[in-house]
Amino acid sequence: MLCQRSLCIFMQPLCNKRGFAMESKFDLEVCCLRSLKELELKGQRVLMRVDFNVPTDKEGNIIDDTKMRAALPSIEHVLAQGGRLILMSHLGRPNGKIDEKYSLKNLASRLGQLLAAPVYMAHDCIGPEVAQAARGLQDGEVLLLENLRFHAEEEKNDPAFSRELASLGDIFVNDAFGTAHRAHSSTAGIADYLPCYAGFLMEKEVEMLEKVLENPQSPRMAIMGGAKVADKLGLIGNLLQKMDVILIGGGMANTFLKALGKTIGKSICEDNLLEQARGLVEEAEKKNVSLILPLDAVVAPELSAEAPGQIVDIDHVPAELMILDIGPQSIELFKKYIEKASTIVWNGPLGVYEYPNFARGTEEITRAIARSSAVSVIGGGDTAVIVHDMGLEEGITHISTGGGATLEFLEGIRLPGVAACQEKAARGIGAELGQGAPLWEKS
Repeated sequence: MLCQRSLCIFMQPLCNKRGFAMESKFDLEVCCLRSLKELELKGQRVLMRVDFNVPTDKEGNIIDDTKMRAALPSIEHVLAQGGRLILMSHLGRPNGKIDEKYSLKNLASRLGQLLAAPVYMAHDCIGPEVAQAARGLQDGEVLLLENLRFHAEEEKNDPAFSRELASLGDIFVNDAFGTAHRAHSSTAGIADYLPCYAGFLMEKEVEMLEKVLENPQSPRMAIMGGAKVADKLGLIGNLLQKMDVILIGGGMANTFLKALGKTIGKSICEDNLLEQARGLVEEAEKKNVSLILPLDAVVAPELSAEAPGQIVDIDHVPAELMILDIGPQSIELFKKYIEKASTIVWNGPLGVYEYPNFARGTEEITRAIARSSAVSVIGGGDTAVIVHDMGLEEGITHISTGGGATLEFLEGIRLPGVAACQEKAARGIGAELGQGAPLWEKS
């Protein structure tokens, strides 16, 4: 049974910004996630939530199947044990309506290639025909349900929809860490009706993120980038309790620089957050945390691929120019901290990575982290794509599949998809169907 401290930190009486009901803290010994490893799966219908929300082109062709590959260990384990696997996922934002460009049909084909085995595709995720297909599965077979978000009830965490999904399986396995911050039917509501277990990816994500939060090796360092401070105020505040050094780059650094009286030209800046940024700097000083900002920058007159970049000292940014990357002095300074670190958490590019003229800072720091001997954890989203594009995955300890879920975990926010299974185990009903669970005849 997986029972890390991190699996309990979300039981604190925190205010979840999405309104997911908070509970009082459970005892550490019972606040656990049950692991997929514990199960006897032969002949069992395993309803597994995966995150197959992969990038696709206009024709629906898969651009990057990384998220699908990440789910393979759990999928292959269930099939090897003789389980009857029913997979469910969302793709894109169809807004509760059927939209063929968001169909999972191409994903079923790709999954079949990855497994070298047939994958049956359902025409929907609920309904009599889907239920019949689920009951008709044989040991070692897999059925992929159609896009959950073709039904508006999914994102509303509708109890009736949750119950109908649950009726398809004997056991619920959540292996979709990337959607664990959503209180949806397939991530949270379904746990009211089925025994709930964590898949291997979910376990790995929680264990690695817990390690850097609760038991990191010193020196401990976080690198925060990206455009917006607003997205990471709470995260930086929480990391000030955990880290020794925080390096800040990207567009969000501009708000901190301006808060400290620097002129930033035409650079993007969240003026409404200047006071909060100053507060974080002051808190870092009180806690003896080194909060490091760029020494120099690459600036240009406009944000475009063709814009010529020039390097300036951070104290001399011209009024008519904007900061688009960290400069060479900043790169070398950041590298020195990376070389000394034993634990590194990184989220967000340090410049406008999409444009080659302003990508050097991000690329150099990525290489430095990959060369480092530190335990390195990379947040999902753009940061994971950068590491993948540069082919440096092998140099990183853990690349999270979560975007918002990873940030909220690191911020200390309780994740509904994790908490739903925790509560089931904590109440001692994880081995039984939940009260009011649907009944059906097994084939």
